[in-house]
Amino acid sequence: MIKLSDAEWKIANCLWERGAMTITELTKMFKDENGWSKNTIITLLKRMEEKGAVSYVQEERAKRFSACIDRSEAELQETTSFLDKVYQGRIGLMVSNLIKSDKLSKEDIEELQKILEEQE
Repeated sequence: MIKLSDAEWKIANCLWERGAMTITELTKMFKDENGWSKNTIITLLKRMEEKGAVSYVQEERAKRFSACIDRSEAELQETTSFLDKVYQGRIGLMVSNLIKSDKLSKEDIEELQKILEEQE
């Protein structure tokens, strides 16, 4: 299981959505949005590479990084980890808390009902 930090998730999402990118391209994207420097991007990519979350291809002048993990698989792992950590694996308790906190919109509830109906 690959555990990504919040910052690493941002980079992974970017690579999943846009495809392979260089350090310079990632720095341009995140400089304005997050204030991250080139060194920050390099550090995050190095950590992600060590975890097996990204790899790169050496091009003429730059490394082009891409995600090595499937987005759906990473999301499922993260969801399962969160559910186990916070709710002891009890999804009903999580949904109940969301309902009580008024965090679910009418559309969210309809979507949940549809998903549950499809599972029956």
